[in-house]
Amino acid sequence: MEPSNNGPAVVVRDLHKEFYRDKLTIPVLVGTNLQVERGDFLALMGPSGSGKTTLLNLIAGLDRPTRGQVIVAGDDLSQLSESALARWRSEHIGFIFQLYNLIPVLTA
Repeated sequence: MEPSNNGPAVVVRDLHKEFYRDKLTIPVLVGTNLQVERGDFLALMGPSGSGKTTLLNLIAGLDRPTRGQVIVAGDDLSQLSESALARWRSEHIGFIFQLYNLIPVLTA
């Protein structure tokens, strides 16, 4: 999948993400809309627990929304199968995690 050179880099439309704990529904993102143009620099800021990481995980295709649409470089992530989404991530997404000690027995 080649990224589109036309249009915005990221479009998020009416994005909802809920998490579930026992019988409790926890809404994290409710009707979120965002458009990021190519070449824009964006900083997500907010208090702990406000949904910043959840939004980034959805844009990167690491998680699926409860409802709504995420389009990155012209690709509608909701239309991709799990295997196509994994291939898309490997070709288009890179992450540098704030807490990078993912394998505790290895040190830098």
